[in-house]
Amino acid sequence: MLVSFLTGVLAMEGVPNPNHYDKSIVLDVKPLRSLKPVFPNGNQGPPFVGVPPFGPSSTGYSPFFPFGSQPPTQDTPDLNQTHYTPPPSFVPPLQSYRAPTTTTSNGPSSSTGAKRGRPKGSGNAKKKDKTVPQEPTLDVQVVKRFSGVFDSGISAAEREDGNVDLVSTVLMRFDAVRRRLSQVEYAKAATAKAAGSLMSNGVRTNMKKRVGTVPGIEVGDIFFSRIEMCLVGLHMQTMAGIDYITSKAAGADEEPLATSIVSAGRYDGEAQDPESLIYSGQGGNADKNKQASDQKLERGNLALERSLRKGNGVRVIRGEEDPASKTGKIYIYDGLYTISESWVEKGKSGCNTFKYRLVRVPGQPPAFGFWKAVHKWKEGLMTPRRGLILPDITSGVESKPVSLVNDFDDEKGPSYFTYISTLKHSEAFRITQQNTATGCSCRGSCAPGDLNCSCIRMNGGDLPYLNGVMLVSRRPMVYECGSTCPCNAGCKNKVIQTGLKFRMEVFKTANRGWGLRSWDPIRAGSFICEYAGEVKDQETLRMDQEEDEYVFDTSRVYNSFKWNYEPALVDEDPSDELSEEFNLPAPLLISAKSFGNVARFMNHSCSPNVLWQPVICEGNGEPVVHIAFFAIRHIPPMAELTYDYGVSLTSESRDGSLLHGKRQCNCGSVKCRGSFG
Repeated sequence: MLVSFLTGVLAMEGVPNPNHYDKSIVLDVKPLRSLKPVFPNGNQGPPFVGVPPFGPSSTGYSPFFPFGSQPPTQDTPDLNQTHYTPPPSFVPPLQSYRAPTTTTSNGPSSSTGAKRGRPKGSGNAKKKDKTVPQEPTLDVQVVKRFSGVFDSGISAAEREDGNVDLVSTVLMRFDAVRRRLSQVEYAKAATAKAAGSLMSNGVRTNMKKRVGTVPGIEVGDIFFSRIEMCLVGLHMQTMAGIDYITSKAAGADEEPLATSIVSAGRYDGEAQDPESLIYSGQGGNADKNKQASDQKLERGNLALERSLRKGNGVRVIRGEEDPASKTGKIYIYDGLYTISESWVEKGKSGCNTFKYRLVRVPGQPPAFGFWKAVHKWKEGLMTPRRGLILPDITSGVESKPVSLVNDFDDEKGPSYFTYISTLKHSEAFRITQQNTATGCSCRGSCAPGDLNCSCIRMNGGDLPYLNGVMLVSRRPMVYECGSTCPCNAGCKNKVIQTGLKFRMEVFKTANRGWGLRSWDPIRAGSFICEYAGEVKDQETLRMDQEEDEYVFDTSRVYNSFKWNYEPALVDEDPSDELSEEFNLPAPLLISAKSFGNVARFMNHSCSPNVLWQPVICEGNGEPVVHIAFFAIRHIPPMAELTYDYGVSLTSESRDGSLLHGKRQCNCGSVKCRGSFG
């Protein structure tokens, strides 16, 4: 039996007393594990030349704001909170959500020991019209407890103060759970439940509010929901645009200081200048039940005013439309700003509105500035890309052009190669393989849970992808529909066959030759490209060349890491955890020296942002293994794409060691092991 998980789990900064719950809203729903399918028995070289290619939601619940329904008016209750209790260790429900009928307003949390309770001047919570979207409350209802105590792997000290690795791990764990829940849930509900699960089980960091930078978060980092920012302590509010803490000056009352703001990009007067921002205060806007009123110098507005006087830095997060979603947003951490001035002006409603001018602190790397520059390149709103050599090195092979850029030195391009978009097999492969159909028999598009579909059965009963672009989990092998499958071209089990999803750029690096990056933001799990080239056997490769810098070898040893969701966080049996060990029928060698695609330009990193996954697609009537690359974590625009090259182990190494072809690593990662190859 599960109990409703109210939306307040998202209204940070604290969580409720786990001993309190409303027994009147118990719902009889099934846990996620009951959805598990039950199967029936049964170098250098001549200048680059571009050459053409070789040859010719689940139903059953009502969505609620902010995970459904309509957005509220701008005059939403403030979510700054004053109380904090340790996260409870119970599991969030998977199918039971109910919009609350009451809401409470709370003040900010203080790292210096702010008082608990309702802030001064706040009235009692009122019941609102059920048609009016509600602000999330802090009520989290008891669902059921795990049979054992969940170990988050994060100490109490790490929950207070994080680091780069911890922030990255928390975000990866969150998105892994979100992707899994999205297989059976409406996307926004899956996001809410994923957040509730992590918070309830202590999977978060940087819970201590602070002014200034946040440990482990870098300028330019991107987030696909406010919840992610809450989990890592960048901005503790899921709705309010101003976050703040209270501090007590000597002999004075507690006064608030602004810690961060989220600029949603929709308020009057907000500038799109990457070095400054005009920000509107909070409150005073009309909703369905009252008239617009003047904004008051309280809460977030007062915090911004105090920060203006003290001159402290305020973290600024810029919100932009997600190009891959009609309603989604992407949040870019743009660094620290200082407030230079404030004033009051009349808004459209005729009421007084506070305005604040924020100026970016000099010396920080570009973040929002990159975002705006890329937008102008795409729209042709400015001169072509600086250092542009070729607008498209694919010669039209890819559906999206891939630019070749060098704004570092005078080199005109990489060594000669022919661009192809997939694997190139020998003629012997074409002759010997028999045309035996291995595909499914689906009409239209393959559907998750359809055990009559052979492709779905091979993938464990579910689609391995979300929205036809995003890998849910690493698995021993992914099986895609092929050319003999009657399902249509839009089938969501055809991902790597549909080409590039992002606008790419091959660019010259400072010390690693040519590299690859994207103009577009890339969400964790998204398909990037496959490793295209000539399939080789070991003996042929040795005869062709002694050393090939463009060989992908599946037999190499790679640093292990965990990327998949944890079953306990989605109420599944831990014994059913999906293996992340690949199951290849034989080692695969792909050379991209003479024939290849953008993947040949991806450099090595000991802290990569890209992973590889074997995928079987049909080719020449037979199953063929491909190597597909997916994003490990969210990747901002213009960030270099890298993966782990691994280390080749051989008993025939020329220097007598087991590390053959070992090369100096220049990735610059803190995890750099000094060599690879």
